[in-house]
Amino acid sequence: MGTNLYFVRHAHSIYTPEELTRPLSERGFSDAKKVNEILQKANIDHVISSPYKRAFQTVEGIAKYIGEEIVIEEDFKERVLSERPVDDFNYAIKRVWEDYNFSFEGGESNENAQKRGVRVTLQVLERFSTKNIVIGTHGNIMVLIMNYFDKKYDFNFWKQLDMPDIYKLSFDGTELKEVIRLWGRD
Repeated sequence: MGTNLYFVRHAHSIYTPEELTRPLSERGFSDAKKVNEILQKANIDHVISSPYKRAFQTVEGIAKYIGEEIVIEEDFKERVLSERPVDDFNYAIKRVWEDYNFSFEGGESNENAQKRGVRVTLQVLERFSTKNIVIGTHGNIMVLIMNYFDKKYDFNFWKQLDMPDIYKLSFDGTELKEVIRLWGRD
């Protein structure tokens, strides 16, 4: 039996410049209930989340459902694009995807963010072998992790993500065997 990681990109949030405490919006809370309904069918063993409130709030329903505390994992937080707000987000995000080693001042390159995300993903695979694990996270770091295992998960894939979104990654040890999308808007 393999290990299944259910990566959950957080639901829609209310924009604030403070990343850590940005909460879900009304729509986000509604969608988080749908995420919980989907994940209830997956026989989840544990729930891990980024420390960012919007990620935590998106997966807290499934944690309550299975009667487990959410384990906060710092390295599943979103990649830091820049230490200051960027003038043109679309240009900035495209730029870092075009050159994996490039970073804006105070930000993480794709290479560094990917290393961080993959390191913690491999730790989860080792620690929770043969289990079903939910990981509440963010779009960019999620796709960078997926990209490490299969290069087809790239910038264009990232642009097509929903908020929230759910991807089930099935592993045999540390080898990615299958990816299935579980989210779809009605």
